[in-house]
Amino acid sequence: MTSPRSHQPIGRVLVANRGEIAVRVIRACREMNIGTVAVCSEVDQHALHTQMADVSVVIGPAEPRDSYLRPDRILEAAKATDCDAIHPGYGFLAENADFSRACREAGLIFIGPSPEVIEQMGEKTAARAIMEKTGVPVVPGALLPDPDSDGNFPSDEVLANAESVGYPLIVKAAFGGGGKGMRMVESADQVLDACSGACREAFGAFGNGTVYLERFIQQPRHVEFQIFGDSQGNVVHLFERECSIQRRHQKIIEETPSPALNPELRDKMGQAAVAAAKAVGYEGAGTVEFLLDQGGHFFFLEMNTRLQVEHPVTELTTGTDLVRTQIQVAEGRPLPWTQEDLQSLGHAIECRIYAEDPQNDFMPSLGEILLLNEPSGPGIRIDSGIRQGDEVTMHYDPMIAKLSVHAGSRSNAIDRAIGALKQYVVLGVTTNVEYLIAILQKGRFADGDVHTGFLEEELPDWQSNLDAGDDLALAVAAVAEHDRLDRGLLGVENGSAGAGKETIGTPWSSLGRFRLNGLG
Repeated sequence: MTSPRSHQPIGRVLVANRGEIAVRVIRACREMNIGTVAVCSEVDQHALHTQMADVSVVIGPAEPRDSYLRPDRILEAAKATDCDAIHPGYGFLAENADFSRACREAGLIFIGPSPEVIEQMGEKTAARAIMEKTGVPVVPGALLPDPDSDGNFPSDEVLANAESVGYPLIVKAAFGGGGKGMRMVESADQVLDACSGACREAFGAFGNGTVYLERFIQQPRHVEFQIFGDSQGNVVHLFERECSIQRRHQKIIEETPSPALNPELRDKMGQAAVAAAKAVGYEGAGTVEFLLDQGGHFFFLEMNTRLQVEHPVTELTTGTDLVRTQIQVAEGRPLPWTQEDLQSLGHAIECRIYAEDPQNDFMPSLGEILLLNEPSGPGIRIDSGIRQGDEVTMHYDPMIAKLSVHAGSRSNAIDRAIGALKQYVVLGVTTNVEYLIAILQKGRFADGDVHTGFLEEELPDWQSNLDAGDDLALAVAAVAEHDRLDRGLLGVENGSAGAGKETIGTPWSSLGRFRLNGLG
C-alpha cells in the first residue's frame, strides 16, 4: 500500500498528447480552473487541442519519435511554462515507466500510477505472477527461454512448454500489445516458427523480444473492469465494459454493461479487479482486462495503467468524471466515492470513428476534412480532436472521434447509436461509419451473442451500400462546397461556423451520411 500524500494543489497541467484525449483533458482542467499547456508537433500547430489550451509549445517534427515520444522535450516544455503536473492521456508515453519516473525526479506530478506499478504491470509475465499469487485466475501459460543469436529457440524446451500449455495456443509479446508480437499456433509443428516470428516482431515494435505462450481460449469475450485507487489505499471498480468487437485485436465498439454478465459474475469479476489493483498499491485510473469463456469462467489478461479510450461509456452510466478524479487523486485527495456509492444506470455504447477505408483492407484515408457534421441530441456524446478544414495525415493513428450514446436499455442504445451514426457526415476522407452501422444492425449483436472473433464470422467481406455513382456525385459536390467555403460564402472562418455571418442554406443539411473516397 502506498503512503498517503499531503494535498498538493495543481495549478497548471501539461497535456502530453494530441487529438481527442488531449481535448478531453483540457476541458476537464478548464472546469476545475486549472491552467493548461498543450504540446504539439510542427504539423499540429493549429490542431484543436493547441487552440483550446492556454499555452501551446511546439516540441518537434511530425514523426512521434521526434515529438510526442520525446520525454526530454516534454519536460523542458513543462518547466518553461511553470507546470505542476503532466497528464499523459493514453498511448505515446502514458505507460512509460521511465517517463513517469523522470516527471517525479523533475518535481512534476505524473497524473497516473507510480513508475514501479507501470513496470510491474507492463511486463505481462510479471503481472501474471502477481495475479496468480493474489488468487486472480490467469490463462494457463509459460515463459520461453531466450533465443540464440540467430533468433532460434531451444526446440525441446519450447515444445515441452507448449505441450504443458495445450493447443491451440498463442505466442505473445511480454512487453507491448495491440496484436504485435502475437502468433496463433494450432499444432506442435508451428510452434518454433511462430516463436521466432513473434520475437522479431516484438523486438521491432517494443525494443524487447521476450515472448511467452498462452492457451488460446475459444471464442472468448473481452470484458474489462474500470478500477480507481488513491494514495490512502482505497480502491473501487466502476463496473465493466464489453470490448469483444475487435478487428485485428483492436477494439472498435465498446459497451456497458456487458450482456454476458449476471449480478453474481459481475460481483466476482469486480472483486478480482479490485484485488489485482490492491496487490500492487494502484493509484489513479486503470483497467483490469479479462477473457471470459463460453462457460462463464474468467481469466486475467492484463492491466492497463492509464485511462482507456472507451472511458466515456463508464462516465455515461455512472455519472462520474474520470479525468477530474484522476487530477484530484494526483493531488493527494481521497476518492470521491466508495464502492457502495457507485451505481451503473442504463446502457452505453461507444463507436470509434476512423479515417480508414473498410473496402481497402482498412487502409488509413488521408486528406483534408472538407465537411464535418457531427450528430447531436439526447444521450449522444462526441469526443473529437478534429474540426472541418483539419487534415488527416499519415503520422498518427487514424481515429478521429468517438461517438458514445446512453439510453435506458441496450436495445434503445443500439437504436440511438445507429441513428447517430447515420447523421455523422464526413467529406474529404473515407470513414468506417457505414461499417459500424452494419455491425450494430447484425442480429447476433442485438442478441448480445458476441466474442472476439465476431467480425471475422459476421462481416468477413463487407461492402459499402454506396456505389461508384454515389461517390462521383459526392466528390463533385464536395469540390464545389470546398470552393464556397474558401470564398467565405457559408460564414465559415478558420474551420468553425458562425463568425458573425449569416449561414446560407445548403444541401448538406438534408443529405444524411456520406463518404468520399478521394478526388483522383
